[in-house]
Amino acid sequence: MTGSVAAITHTIAAPSIEWSLLSPLVLVFAAATVGVLVEAFAPRDLRRALHIAISLGGLAGAFVLTIVVAHSHIFAGGKPGVVAAVGAVAVDKPTLFIQGTILVLAFVSVLLIAESSHDAFAAQAAAVPGSAAEREGLLAGLTHTEVYPLTLFSVGGMLLFPAANDLLTMFIALEVLSLPLYLLCGLARRRRLLSQEAAMKYFLLGAFSSAFFLFGVAMLYGYSGSVQLAAIATAAQSGVGSATLLYAGIALLGIGLLFKIGAIPFANWKPDVYQGSPTPVTALMASCTLVSAFGALLRVFYVAFGQLTWDWRPVMWGVAILTMLVGSIVAITQTDVKRLLAYSSIAQAGYVLTGVIAANTAGLSGSMFYLAAYGIATIGAFAIVTLVRDQTGEAAHLSSWAGLGKRSPLVAGLFALFLITFAGIPLTSGFTSKFAVFRAAIQGGALPLVIIGVISSAILAFPYVRVIVLMFFSDPAPDGPVVVRPSGFTSAAVAVGAAATLVLGIIPQPLLNIANHAASHLFVR
Repeated sequence: MTGSVAAITHTIAAPSIEWSLLSPLVLVFAAATVGVLVEAFAPRDLRRALHIAISLGGLAGAFVLTIVVAHSHIFAGGKPGVVAAVGAVAVDKPTLFIQGTILVLAFVSVLLIAESSHDAFAAQAAAVPGSAAEREGLLAGLTHTEVYPLTLFSVGGMLLFPAANDLLTMFIALEVLSLPLYLLCGLARRRRLLSQEAAMKYFLLGAFSSAFFLFGVAMLYGYSGSVQLAAIATAAQSGVGSATLLYAGIALLGIGLLFKIGAIPFANWKPDVYQGSPTPVTALMASCTLVSAFGALLRVFYVAFGQLTWDWRPVMWGVAILTMLVGSIVAITQTDVKRLLAYSSIAQAGYVLTGVIAANTAGLSGSMFYLAAYGIATIGAFAIVTLVRDQTGEAAHLSSWAGLGKRSPLVAGLFALFLITFAGIPLTSGFTSKFAVFRAAIQGGALPLVIIGVISSAILAFPYVRVIVLMFFSDPAPDGPVVVRPSGFTSAAVAVGAAATLVLGIIPQPLLNIANHAASHLFVR
């Protein structure tokens, strides 16, 4: 008996965890955990300052660690990539590029959250009778500080999602990034019913998409006997096993991933959730979540199903065409600025899908560049939305934006800059992004798809131009909305978004070179 116990003890070994490779992830999750402790034990009047310092410091530190990991483990060793956590996490150049993009976008998004968590209750506190000191005390107690650890937990899941080297790890990352977002969507107190409705829709539809993803994992495990992406690729290449299980697994897994990026016909949640969620949370979802989901989509279809491009590309063609055209056409009918940006996001996802469909190195690099450029411009656009207010809060209806160029030329001009970026006008990052993915699609033999993409871009330009004309060539209403004076946080977010939009449009080559170099070293194991 003793010998048996000793034998069993000898065969069970602790897994080897490469903490240095996982250090960016660990730091973000550690900052989130510290944020929970701050929420539980720190005095209320100190929580906001502590949370901001922890969140911004954690994200900045994780970005630095991402660069360190890239230099010390990838570039210095001349390796295409390495695996960590017993093969569960792949650390290669595309992963590091996407993780760095997510961290930068999350940092800028937290700047918006830092202002809104305090500003959302200023009017409520001002309406309470009593002295200024009493109102300030109420404001300190009402400040939304739980958003910071929730945001960091979600960002941690976003970092793990595109790095997952097996489907179970990817599913866990999907849930870790999604569950905090379900809560964050329901925190808009001024529009409580609309916000809670958005959170419920996102939760229910997200649960369905997660179920599809998990069923896909089960099908692919039944086909290959493994959840490792490389093992699935080997099994698919050898052609052994049931083709029904393989194609069913690809379809179900694709549904779960396409839901997260908001592709048609899986994008019904997007306009309602974008409209009802707090605008900074919407900015986080529209930028970081999109980058993370596309990173996972690229890893799955390029690594696990890279030998089956002739099987999944036709279906993806249909999804991309529907996504571009439906997003562009329905955007024309929108009268709510956040819903307009939501349908714009759907169309932009279709453009990125053209890069995915290319199934080549140029498609991978073009998609990564597009995600970085679009993400930072999106945060800037939503930051502008937070500044235009009426008596009920943010001025969401487009009619409220009439004459904004005469009331506040700078704010209207910056919003126009982001809109023409989404339209793909030259000398902006949007033009360079579309050129990169369309060129890759042409190289991959998808010229008809590019033609449809160009037509979709022309259609999508109409609602953007309509808003610009409304802002600069219409008279403002006497009781129209006002532009609030931005704090340093919002000003920084807008400035970063505008600067990146112009720089990546005029001199995009440095970032394109990084994306090209990263895409040429996709690590498969």
